[in-house]
Amino acid sequence: MNAAVARGLLRLLMAPLVAALAVLAVGVPHAHAATGVSDIARALRKGPVYVDPAATGQLSGSDAEALAKKIRDADKPIFVAVLPKGYPTRNLFADLRTETGITGLYGIRLGDRFDARADSSVLSRQAVGNLATAVRGAGDAKAQLNDFVDDALRSNVGGSAPSSWSGSGGGPAMGTGSLATIGAVLAAGGVGAYALVRLGRRRQEEERRAALEKLRVVVDEDITAFGEELDRLDFHPAEAGADDAMRADYERGLDAYEEAKSLMAAAQRPEEVRGVTRTLEDGRFSLALLAARREGRPLPERRAPCFFDPRHGPSVADATWTPDGGAPREVPVCAADQARLADGRAPMVREVDTASGRRPYWDAGPAYGPWAGGYFGGGILPGLLIGTVLGNLMAGPSYAAMYGAGYGDFGTGGYEGGDVSGADFNSDDFSGGFGGGDFSGGDFGGGGDFGGGF
Repeated sequence: MNAAVARGLLRLLMAPLVAALAVLAVGVPHAHAATGVSDIARALRKGPVYVDPAATGQLSGSDAEALAKKIRDADKPIFVAVLPKGYPTRNLFADLRTETGITGLYGIRLGDRFDARADSSVLSRQAVGNLATAVRGAGDAKAQLNDFVDDALRSNVGGSAPSSWSGSGGGPAMGTGSLATIGAVLAAGGVGAYALVRLGRRRQEEERRAALEKLRVVVDEDITAFGEELDRLDFHPAEAGADDAMRADYERGLDAYEEAKSLMAAAQRPEEVRGVTRTLEDGRFSLALLAARREGRPLPERRAPCFFDPRHGPSVADATWTPDGGAPREVPVCAADQARLADGRAPMVREVDTASGRRPYWDAGPAYGPWAGGYFGGGILPGLLIGTVLGNLMAGPSYAAMYGAGYGDFGTGGYEGGDVSGADFNSDDFSGGFGGGDFSGGDFGGGGDFGGGF
C-alpha cells in the first residue's frame, strides 16, 4: 500500500469525526489569537487552511472548511493562510516555510492582498507568479482563494499532501477553545487511524522485502559472473611481465568482488543494492584496464557499462536503440552488441524473471531501479530509460519513498511536495512572483504585490 492509498483510506475513516468536529466548532470562540509564525506553521502542519482569529471576517468557518476539504481531496501540498491587514511581512514566507518544514505551495491573503511562494520541486517560479497574478483581481477572500487552489490544481502541483495531515480532521485551524471536547470525539477514531497507518507501513515493508529478494537473485548472478571473469583472466601478480600497475588493477578487482559480496549480504533495503552494482561496475573497469595492459593495447576510457547487460563490461560506443513503443535514444553498448545492432540483429539483453515470464530488466518492474542506478550513475539513467516501464515508474512521485532517490532527473527534482525537509531548503529555490529579494521595507510592496520572490 503506497502513501497516497493509505491517506485515502485514512480520510474515509476520519470522515465521521470531521463532521463531528464541524458541529462542535460552530459558534466556538477562539481562546486567543494565534498570530505567531510558529503558531501558523503548527496549524498548517495539521491541515491545509489557517484563518487567523483576527481575520475571520474575511473567510467564514464553513468556507474555510470547504476550501480545506478541496485541498485534502486533491491530495496536494497546498497551504493557505488568511491573515489580518497589518500583519508583519518581512521574511514571512521564508520564516513560515522554515517553521512548517514541509515542501509545498504556500498562498497568503493578508488583508485584501495576496501572494504565493513554492518549492521548485512542487511548482516552477514562473507558474507560481502566474497563479498569484491571476487571482489578485478577484473579489472577496472566498473567491480569490478558491480560484488560487483551482488554478494550482490545474497546474500539476507536484507531490502529495503531507502525512501529518492524516492525523487531523482536515478542516481549518481553530483556536484552543473546546479542544478538550473535540479531543474526546477524536479519541475513538484515533485507535483505528493508528492501526490503519501501521497496516500501510507493514505492507510497504513487505513490498520492500519482496523487491530485495528479487534483486538478490539478479545481483548474485552479477557477482558470480564477475568472479568467473576474474578466473578467466588467470592473472598472477608474480607472472612474467606483470608490473605494479597490473597488480594494482587486479587488487582493485579482487577488492570489488569481496566488497560486492559483503554489501549484498548486509543489504536490508532495495536502495542499498545500488552500492553493490556500483562496486561491480568499478571492478569491471579495473579488469578492463588489466586486460589492456597485459595485451599491450591502449587503455580504455571510463565509460558506462553495456546498457543491454552490464555483465558485458564497459561500453565501447553509443548506439541508437528504440524500445518497443518508445522513441529512439543513444545507449552505451559493448563491442558485441554494437556489431549485432549494426547487422540489424537484436542485442543480447539481460532478462529477469517476472510473473509473466522472462522480461528485459527495464520492463520488469520498479525493483530494478536501484540495480540499474548503481551501474548507470552520473545522471544518465533517465535518458536511457525514458519511455520504458521502469523509467515511467521512477518518474512517479512515490518511487523514492519505496526504492530511494538520487538516480538523476526523472522529473521529481529532489524533495517532492509534501516531504518533510525541515529548515533544509534553499530560499532561492522557494520562490514566486517575478521579482527578486525579500519583502523590502517590511511590507508586501505596493499595488497589491508582495514585492517579488526569494
